[in-house]
Amino acid sequence: MTSVDGRTDTRGAAPGTPAPPGTQRPWRAFALLAVAYFMTAVDLLIVNVALPTLGTKLHFAESDLQWVVTAYAITFGGFLLLGGRTADLLGRRRMFTAGLALFTAASLACALATSGTFLIVMRGLQGLGAAAVLPAALSIVMNMFPEGAERNKALGIWGAVGASGATFGVLAGGALTRYAGWPYIFYLNVVIGGVALLLVRRVVPESTVVPEGGQLAAGRRYDPLGAVTVTGALVLAVYAISQAPTVGWTAARTLVLLASAAVLLAAFVVVEARAQAPLLPLRLFRLKTLAGSNAVGFLLGASFYGYIFIGTLYMQQVLHYSAMTTGLAWLTVGLTGVVLAGPAQILVTRASVRLVMAAGMTLTGAGILWATQAPAHGGFLANLAGPFFLTGTVTWVFIPVSIGALVGVTERDAGIASGLIDSSQQLGGAIGIAVASTVAAARSRAMLGHGRAAADALTGGFHQALWVCGLVGLAAVPVALLLVRGLSNTEAGTEAEAATALPD
Repeated sequence: MTSVDGRTDTRGAAPGTPAPPGTQRPWRAFALLAVAYFMTAVDLLIVNVALPTLGTKLHFAESDLQWVVTAYAITFGGFLLLGGRTADLLGRRRMFTAGLALFTAASLACALATSGTFLIVMRGLQGLGAAAVLPAALSIVMNMFPEGAERNKALGIWGAVGASGATFGVLAGGALTRYAGWPYIFYLNVVIGGVALLLVRRVVPESTVVPEGGQLAAGRRYDPLGAVTVTGALVLAVYAISQAPTVGWTAARTLVLLASAAVLLAAFVVVEARAQAPLLPLRLFRLKTLAGSNAVGFLLGASFYGYIFIGTLYMQQVLHYSAMTTGLAWLTVGLTGVVLAGPAQILVTRASVRLVMAAGMTLTGAGILWATQAPAHGGFLANLAGPFFLTGTVTWVFIPVSIGALVGVTERDAGIASGLIDSSQQLGGAIGIAVASTVAAARSRAMLGHGRAAADALTGGFHQALWVCGLVGLAAVPVALLLVRGLSNTEAGTEAEAATALPD
């Protein structure tokens, strides 16, 4: 069978036809894709502990430092859906390669930056490259492994990679900043990305949506109005939320931007309901497990990324940990997540997505709330080791969320479904960090106004923000139990039939 762009799909191929790369050794291809995913996940937080150094070396104004993180988050979260659908239509390996090349080139430019403005622009291009890499990579993984135990194993490892990427990013940022210098945060991407680009055509298979009837024109119909409205809505929403802690949640600029994002999102829904080839087929939301997994993924991003952000500030500003020490502390979360990845994958296969997801969010939320007891003059072993080890169970959420978001999804929608779950987590993270920052700052200012010491005021603000993060995490538990179904081939097939039997 031939794909839209003339590449051969091994399913149904004539006997004796050489198999495309990656189809005979899918785990080798998976390893390369997972490394690329890990690289983009690490880059979300790798610069956090280096921000003070960047500010000094590149002469950043204090108020502009956040843009080093925000520029990446805006383009990353804003273009994920578009990246996923483009990968479906143009070829997933092709899109993965293009995104990886852009990400690697932008990383090199970041390392060579001599001004803050140039660094911020290049960070935005990094995010754009990551928005192409992630959904393409995940949809390739989905299509390399048939639904069932083998795919669950692959997606289990994939979820563990995502869970550990954020915490290892903080560690890598601290180590490289201290021992090599801040440019090596980005040189690391250049080395990994360059090697991956050399190997990708050898080990990763191409896959492209084959339209019904094999019509090229039908298979490559685009939805430009849908792309403009949803990308505009996501970019405006992420930008408004990221700036709200600085300009105020009730400021006119924040309200106008959020209202504009809402209008564009409403327009997107109307467009998708009427489009012949929609960017995001609304029938996907008839898959109850997909919809529930995305809802949990959003709450997971809001709680866990906000927790890492606040926890990093607490260790550096209150306990006065160095960047390296902060990174080593977070390593406990990452290592716990890696150890629990295997049991999580087994439980998902033998029990259900819903139960593992709910258990993971319960333990993660409880760990975050435990961290609210850390005092202003505490220590790691006495006050942080327990909460950090417990929140390592976040792997038990990342893994079932990754699996549940693709249950019953057909090959033609693999890219967009992958982009959707990535978007949910990234938008959740942007909102969670912004809300946590606002809560912490407001509480700290109030305590300072009442004459409290600076360390006590900062700690009080961080505690209140962690309460919010923990409660958001626990709120995902009933969502998982009510909206997510158990993972079985029968249920997946039933959901897929229900989704595809009706028009978009």
